[in-house]
Amino acid sequence: MTLIFTAFFQASQGADNSTTEDLTGLSLAALLEVEITTVATGEEQTLSEAPGVVSIITAQDIKAMGAHGIDEVLKMIPGLHVSRSAMYNPIFAIRGIYQSDLNNPEVLILINGIPISTLFSGTRTPDWGGMPVKAIKRIEVIRGPGSALYGAEAFAGVINIITKGSEDIEGTEVGLQAGSFNTRGAWVLHGGNYKGLDMMFSLEYNESDGPDGLIAEDKQTAFDRIFHTNASLAPGQVNRQTQQVDIRTDVEYQNWQFRAGYQTRELGMGAGIASALDHDGRRGDESFNADLTYHNPTISESWDVTAQLNFLEVHPGARPQIRFFPPGAFGGAFPNGMISGIGSQEDHAHLDLYGFYTGFTDHTLRVGLGYHYGKLGSVTDIRNFCSLCEVPPNTLVDFSDTPFSLFPEGNRKNSYVSLQDVWKINAGWTLTTGMRYDTYSDVGSTFNPRLALVWQTSPTLTTKIMYGSAFRAPSFFELYVQNPPIITGNSELKSETIDTFELAFAYYPTKTWHLGLNLYTYQAKDKVFTVPTEGHGFMTKNFGRWDGQGFELEVSWKPRQTLEFLGSYALQRSVDKETDHDVGQSPQQQLYLQTDWNFHTFFYLNTQVTWIADRERAFGDPRPSIDDYTTVDLTLRTESENPLGITVGVRNLFDADVREPSIGLDSDGIVALPYDLPQAGRNYFAEIQYRF
Repeated sequence: MTLIFTAFFQASQGADNSTTEDLTGLSLAALLEVEITTVATGEEQTLSEAPGVVSIITAQDIKAMGAHGIDEVLKMIPGLHVSRSAMYNPIFAIRGIYQSDLNNPEVLILINGIPISTLFSGTRTPDWGGMPVKAIKRIEVIRGPGSALYGAEAFAGVINIITKGSEDIEGTEVGLQAGSFNTRGAWVLHGGNYKGLDMMFSLEYNESDGPDGLIAEDKQTAFDRIFHTNASLAPGQVNRQTQQVDIRTDVEYQNWQFRAGYQTRELGMGAGIASALDHDGRRGDESFNADLTYHNPTISESWDVTAQLNFLEVHPGARPQIRFFPPGAFGGAFPNGMISGIGSQEDHAHLDLYGFYTGFTDHTLRVGLGYHYGKLGSVTDIRNFCSLCEVPPNTLVDFSDTPFSLFPEGNRKNSYVSLQDVWKINAGWTLTTGMRYDTYSDVGSTFNPRLALVWQTSPTLTTKIMYGSAFRAPSFFELYVQNPPIITGNSELKSETIDTFELAFAYYPTKTWHLGLNLYTYQAKDKVFTVPTEGHGFMTKNFGRWDGQGFELEVSWKPRQTLEFLGSYALQRSVDKETDHDVGQSPQQQLYLQTDWNFHTFFYLNTQVTWIADRERAFGDPRPSIDDYTTVDLTLRTESENPLGITVGVRNLFDADVREPSIGLDSDGIVALPYDLPQAGRNYFAEIQYRF
């Protein structure tokens, strides 16, 4: 049975059967003393000591939900809503901080503690498309600032995806899956010890035609009204085809660990790169990562040190047949459509050195320093349009390495130093203070402190008071993009900053009940927006301030060993102080309920109910508020000593009309997708796995 425990953390069973049995037998109160690696301080801490509002989702939780992608998993996090951009990229909106037009750069994504951010977007690539979950050991999510430990992009939160090692598999697992929308996939996991080497290998493959979703009108529809043409492909279906491959390996020997991964994606265009349907366009992403870590917890009596070198190579890009607008666009000026093909290569190298020092009584010091070098090169830019030059409409021109290229090649260097002290004042009080100083070769420097006081108020109540600051460095796209029909960059941009205050309580009235309450307020400054220009399109600009407040209420109840209930309710209000209007797009209210019921010896039924409500439009958007929705998901699975396992499920059981918000008025005064972005209706899946 899935055991989800959410306070400042969610703890649960491990991925293997023995760990599942061990933790299933624990009461909620006993789980407080389970030590886990946390993103809160970089070291292992008990749940009651961790100085942050963090949630943990384990492999067993993922299995119980029947999830196939990380976006399905993250919807269970209080205060986190998974939305979609026009190209249906996942947007992880935490506590109302949401910017769909900039690919959601306010949330830092880590894999095994290592960023997958790119220079171009300032976050994962636009074509990342999510991640399959069979090789995931657990996911750690910080809600709130994390720059004092992790640096840039840890603005609204941090999502750390930790992959399995050999001890989490111990043998071989193979599986097949199939479902609605012509979805199919397969995976193989293997882990074992060979001549002293702990080795793990995983391969996951998934492909799908993607959910249907009718776009009644798109941006070309509006242009058709202006030019009296009929070029739009709307009404028409969104293009959500996907093909994903993820390969990972992990080798450990004594104090050394080597990990490597290869990922490739081919995705459809959703509702179009310019919010105009493109049924045939494809975009792709290919990446390779490797890291080598040396960890010695006993290098001396008082020092625990780690050195890590990692490398990331990313090839984001698109085939040169992506259409911004369809054939006949702009009154017939583009007989073959407005066509573009953009590609590049990014190379990143990180060196991180940090250590914990325990030589002072009641203090644990963490000292860290690091260096990052990133290079964006091999830019290809093939188009049949140019805002600053003339191009024959039927001719594709290679603008690579010319003054008219979409964006120039370049590099960024970043170095940092960080210091943290955890002071155990007495048995009931712990004070954590920390800071990090970052300097960049192109956007200046920034200093980010943190402070957290943890008070064991009573044997059943823990109280935490926290402050943290964070920043987000502008991406190359925001700084340097030039000559497009949509957005022009601004090299004078400053980093966004945020200051957050939090008050959190965890209460355990009995061994089977847990209650958690997290209250917060934040102020974000120098937000980067795309603002209309005098001509067509937008320019990036630091503009105004956001103020936000809210709370997250969490409940967990385990009345029997065979039954558990989990629930959370989140309320937030984020206001743009320039307009005194709600920031918009993100839900002000969220409710999540889950039950996991072992109703028969080998059978488990998992039920999830999600309610999303009160999503206002952004300022200036004339449309009414986005409709609320409720979805119900069911997953039936088998768990036993038998090596064969079967899982079946249904998503959106009652076929609710789920829609995520599209962007409002653009510089042409057009709402490009007036009826928003339709999501998947009722759909089914089944999978079978075998362990040996």
